[in-house]
Amino acid sequence: MRIGVRWLAWIVATVAGLVLLGQPVGAQNQLVMSLAAMLAMLVLWVFFDGPRARFVFLALGSMVVLRYVLWRVTNTLPSPGDPVGFGFGLVLLLGELYCVFILFVSLIINADPLRRPPPPLAAAADLPEVDVFVPTYNEDESILAMTLAAARQMDYPADKLIVWLLDDGGTDQKCADADPAKAAAARQRRIDLQRLCGDLGCHYLTRDRNEHAKAGNLNNGLAHARGDVVVVFDADHVPFRSFLTETVGHFAQDPRLFLVQTPHAFLNPDPVERNLRTFDRMPSENEMFYSVTQRGLDKWNGSFFCGSAALLRRTALDEAGGFSGITITEDCETAFELHSRGWTSVYVDKPLIAGLQPDTLTDFIGQRSRWCQGMFQILMLKNPLFQKGLEPIQKVAYLSSMTFWFFPVPRLIFMFAPLLHIFFDLKIFVASVDESIAYTATYIVINLMLQNYVYGKFRWPFVSELYEYIQGLFLAKAIVSVIASPRKPTFNVTNKGATLDHDHLSALAGPFVAVYLLLLAGCGVAAYRYLFEPGVTNLMLVVGLWTFFNLITAGAALGVCAERKVTERTPSLVVDRQGALTLGGRVTDVTVERVSAEACTVRLNAAFLAPGMGLKPLPGSLSVVPVPGARRAGPLSVTLLGVERTRDEAICRLGFGALSTQDYVALSGLMYGEADAMRRFQLRRRRHKDLFTGTLQFVWWGLVEPVRALRYAFLPKPVPAPAAEAPAATQTRPSESPRLGLRPPDSNFDQFGTAPGSAGPGPAGSGPTAPGPAPIRPAPAAATANAHEAGAGDWVRLMLEFENERRLSGGRADRRKSVAS
Repeated sequence: MRIGVRWLAWIVATVAGLVLLGQPVGAQNQLVMSLAAMLAMLVLWVFFDGPRARFVFLALGSMVVLRYVLWRVTNTLPSPGDPVGFGFGLVLLLGELYCVFILFVSLIINADPLRRPPPPLAAAADLPEVDVFVPTYNEDESILAMTLAAARQMDYPADKLIVWLLDDGGTDQKCADADPAKAAAARQRRIDLQRLCGDLGCHYLTRDRNEHAKAGNLNNGLAHARGDVVVVFDADHVPFRSFLTETVGHFAQDPRLFLVQTPHAFLNPDPVERNLRTFDRMPSENEMFYSVTQRGLDKWNGSFFCGSAALLRRTALDEAGGFSGITITEDCETAFELHSRGWTSVYVDKPLIAGLQPDTLTDFIGQRSRWCQGMFQILMLKNPLFQKGLEPIQKVAYLSSMTFWFFPVPRLIFMFAPLLHIFFDLKIFVASVDESIAYTATYIVINLMLQNYVYGKFRWPFVSELYEYIQGLFLAKAIVSVIASPRKPTFNVTNKGATLDHDHLSALAGPFVAVYLLLLAGCGVAAYRYLFEPGVTNLMLVVGLWTFFNLITAGAALGVCAERKVTERTPSLVVDRQGALTLGGRVTDVTVERVSAEACTVRLNAAFLAPGMGLKPLPGSLSVVPVPGARRAGPLSVTLLGVERTRDEAICRLGFGALSTQDYVALSGLMYGEADAMRRFQLRRRRHKDLFTGTLQFVWWGLVEPVRALRYAFLPKPVPAPAAEAPAATQTRPSESPRLGLRPPDSNFDQFGTAPGSAGPGPAGSGPTAPGPAPIRPAPAAATANAHEAGAGDWVRLMLEFENERRLSGGRADRRKSVAS
């Protein structure tokens, strides 16, 4: 009864509010109302906090948005007597209504994101048996070695943990390929990975044919595994030691729980972050989804499987017939099926894995095209509105996640619509300047305030528009292809670790240059017509400013197309681990402060180092104190590459050289022993960017980045160095150079680079396999040392600046660390 009265009160209040909002008022009164709402929202933003203030803030903003929508629908369309103008005007209106729909759905989902407490710790005897699946297709052996070694070292009873490498690159189908070279490569890959799994204590599994892509590979794993819980890690997603202790306990609390999803954390930049140099100071694009949206979905039991870094209950998968494979996004499709069967999900908002993102714009667009097509496939083949078993709010949640990928269409509409008025004098938006200010301008500001309020720590102003425009030029075609044939798209593996050894324009730059020139011409024509053409109204000024904003966006996108070279092959992670360094027969305690798959940096007492030490490579070994509960691993062979003395301390750079299989056990324990290292890195980037400074930053990119793109367009193409011939058994394709570890957050310089040509063996070899553990990635110490000479000074300078900032910040740093932990 009480619930019914409450719902009735909400319905009456909503209807009354809509009637009030529908009352006609003049442009001046509308402007006063909107400004008053802005002022009230600012007061709430600055002086109040908590759920009630948050809801009032969102309600005030929604009121202005609804007033704009009502005015836009009833007063701004051209007359039907002008069919061309009316048609284009209707298209523009539909694009705006889509954006308003996405805005309101996102506000509903994210109004009060859920933050779950950690699960209770269970006794070892009560823990479920866990199968870890690492599906692979063409990833380099060194990448797999790091992931498998870290998975084996997760904090969990060894007798209840089995790690499976599911190899789709060594299937019977591939080993019998009609191309002899491809068949030999597949057979050699199978031999190499079987040996790797044997050395690390993992299970190697392949299958007859490559059917149903990743979903088929995972289902083949299910046919052989027998654990109660299945964990899925992508081949380049390395888990931290605490992954299972932070997650598996949720299954004991809910017998209908089928999924525990954790965030995908990346510490190598995507093309936008690298080319605009925002990686160390701006939250990553995916953080808004994983830190806000997934938590919002979790409140409504709508958090879904993201393909990796997740745990799934075996009985639930068996009930659904395994991982779904009708679409190319098997992850969301599987969650969709299980949610509709009454199963529940949990989202743990703590980064517990470290992965790699696509390096090039081409690979980035390819990855997003697959996501876009897959979500549209689910929308068309299994529309959530008609899916039985889903709660109404779950339908809204899935609908929001799927319809979001329609953004390329309205984004392109907004980009080109003003040009119709500038070039052809089409009136597709009928309004005076006063009405445009009272309704449109205030709506835009309110919209920006709502987004900045909800996502401010996770997304800078206008960055979403930039990402959407960059993807929109290519994803529009992907949408059309899915609509034309929903079952046609096929799964394509995203390339990671591409080699970018020189500055250049992306191969995809052509359309971005064409759009930029078109918008530049539009701005010029608008300015000329407004200033010199008789009879042109102030509407041309409004449309010209709209086009100028589009030009700024297109200019920033040109900066993304101007791809900067990648000088570091193995991004590093800032850590805080204790160890012992042996050099020249002497031992000293050290603090490991940064580590990658190829080198690390340690801090030690300067008195330990003899004069001249560090001027030439010096061999030694590094032993690291294990985290509590972990077993001590063997020492790592290191080479002293350089020293920088600071008063009583010294910073030493140590190269690892060639790594055997067992070295990856020690290295993964060092790099991925503490998940708080990742959390600290993310918190350092979560700096709220207000609308004013965010706008200035975006305008700066739009003005200066086209100049850099122009410069890149005229750079001479580098002459490739002659490659030394290598035996067939160890020859490596350039695209398979290892990309292990995590990039440092403080620099865009080469941190731990190696000499050109030192990439390790890939899966293409066909020679005999030597018995026993062998180095996976040869990298001679002398070559590594030479590669460090040029960037050593910059690297040490940045390290010192970081250290000084940390010490000067004092209490702030301590508070950040306490929050991170």
